[in-house]
Amino acid sequence: MTDTAENAQLGTEAASPPSDHVPARTWVAFVVMAFGMFMAILDIQIVASALSDIQAGISASADEIAWVQTSYLIAEVIMIPLSGILARIFSTRVVFTVSAAAFTACSVLCATATSIDQMIVYRALQGFMSGGMVPAVFAVSFTAFPPSKRSTVIPVVGLVATLAPTIGPTVGGYLVAAFSWHWLFLINLIPGIIVAISSWLLIDFDKPNLPLLKHFDWLGLAAMATFLGSLEYFLEEGNIKGWFSDEVIRVVFVTMVIGGVLFFYRSFTNPSPVVDLRAFGNFNFAVGSVFSFSLGIGLYGLVYLFPLYMARIRGYDALMIGETMFVTGAFMMCTAPVAGMLQNKLDPRVMMGMGLALFALCTWQMTHITAEWDYWNLFWPQAGRGVALMISMIPVSNIALGTLPPQDIKNASGLFNLTRNLGGAVGLAVINTLLSRRTDFHFDRLAETVGAGSTTTQEWIGLLKGVYDSQGIDGEKAAILQLHQIVSQQAWLMAFIDIFTILTVLFVILSFCIILVRKPKAGVGGGGH
Repeated sequence: MTDTAENAQLGTEAASPPSDHVPARTWVAFVVMAFGMFMAILDIQIVASALSDIQAGISASADEIAWVQTSYLIAEVIMIPLSGILARIFSTRVVFTVSAAAFTACSVLCATATSIDQMIVYRALQGFMSGGMVPAVFAVSFTAFPPSKRSTVIPVVGLVATLAPTIGPTVGGYLVAAFSWHWLFLINLIPGIIVAISSWLLIDFDKPNLPLLKHFDWLGLAAMATFLGSLEYFLEEGNIKGWFSDEVIRVVFVTMVIGGVLFFYRSFTNPSPVVDLRAFGNFNFAVGSVFSFSLGIGLYGLVYLFPLYMARIRGYDALMIGETMFVTGAFMMCTAPVAGMLQNKLDPRVMMGMGLALFALCTWQMTHITAEWDYWNLFWPQAGRGVALMISMIPVSNIALGTLPPQDIKNASGLFNLTRNLGGAVGLAVINTLLSRRTDFHFDRLAETVGAGSTTTQEWIGLLKGVYDSQGIDGEKAAILQLHQIVSQQAWLMAFIDIFTILTVLFVILSFCIILVRKPKAGVGGGGH
């Protein structure tokens, strides 16, 4: 609960001006913050297509290198919900500026890392600081701008939130091909300095409320960090370590449960909780968060799956993967202004339904994939995904945050962003588990059909054996090895199709669930009064 003085202050800050005029300084500050948010989200996936280069550069093992992404995500997911209370205590200006400056410094540290231990620590610090920038932009878009300006502001926020992780592998691929893996992090230096300085000079949306520090729930903070950190680790590492068959995973799971129980207890009983969960009492925010969670699965899941197919089946390098993945980003940028106009003309529920249905169509197209699909076969599913994400994310943001009172926006924006990131984490964990288990399932089924008793198999092996024998190679061994590779590839590809089938069903169901959403009233919400 906030005290009377804070409510009075927030009420004054949120009061609408007599007109819809927004000062130029506010617009420039918003652009600066959006660019900072872009940097923060981009860095989640910028390393995705260059992990092998980083692995070689810091002499890490295959298991260790995954922590370059995992450490970033764990730290970020802790800071995102915490940023709301920090902004109320210290102001948006202080939190965003400090986060931008520290994020930039940590980016440089990442480029200087010479061991996996150093890289994990630096990436965790970088991720923690990025979590202080992302929710602030969502909050400001609803508290600093009147509803009449949201058709311009919200598409920008939606574009940044979905474009950055999508083009991350593209940017990473180009940087590694042109320079070295160090530039994945050094690229943040100059823009980061500009964002930090500009933020300090331009942001003036609210004032600090330092007395809130007296009631800060330190136990709640520790419980939240334990819960979210353990949850992220459990989801990221569970499949790799065999879930509950691994002792570490079992310990992490118990820690997660204990941390979660304590966190929720403190959130509902403490008068000044670290994260105020009452925003979920708003029906539209709760439903919007569910859709945000689901979009997180689609956004991060496909950014993971497409490069995996291109590397494993097509043999693409980092640059080729990046160029192919850029299709989605290009269509997002082209769709953003159109989505802004549609926002003013269509019921947000209709707009969101269109986006989710298009997403389902694109994932259905991918269920017809073969090992021969190249750039142009992947073009339209990726293009449609870019359009679908933009058309979906904008109304989801409006539905979730647009009906909340101004004083709840800062806290709720952190929760809203957290649901998207958790959706991505849960989605990746489920996708990896399904990919592994369904590959084994299909391999066993295919192996039965090409067993030693199959006449066709014996003829095929005999044919290849003759070819290899003529080249001075052990023909039978080479033929059997090639058969194993073919069966393995087909089994993996069939598992890949299974996952896209499941995603199609998920988004078809979500498109019908739009009927549960209540239409936001015009002019309601942060910045609206």
